[in-house]
Amino acid sequence: MPTIIMYGATDCDDTERTREFLKARGAPFREVNIDHDAEAERFVIFINGGFRSTPTLVIGEGKRKVILTEPTNEELESLTPDPSPIGRGEPSPPAPLL
Repeated sequence: MPTIIMYGATDCDDTERTREFLKARGAPFREVNIDHDAEAERFVIFINGGFRSTPTLVIGEGKRKVILTEPTNEELESLTPDPSPIGRGEPSPPAPLL
């Protein structure tokens, strides 16, 4: 699974939604609060063309990074594993015998 860094803010509903989504999917991530980290805040503003948009996610490492700003649940689904057994490629449980 790719590395995920989520730059968020304390009173941001989208940050909270994204945090809960990633936790529910079992996706490991590191959260950086830009309200308490001036360097992280400058990075977010630079990446987002002068806007302090959160959450901003950096997914991957090196040259293979994807940056998402205020991602939708659909965008997050495409980048995180499905926590259900069927989504992980495991067989469905057998049908009950009647």
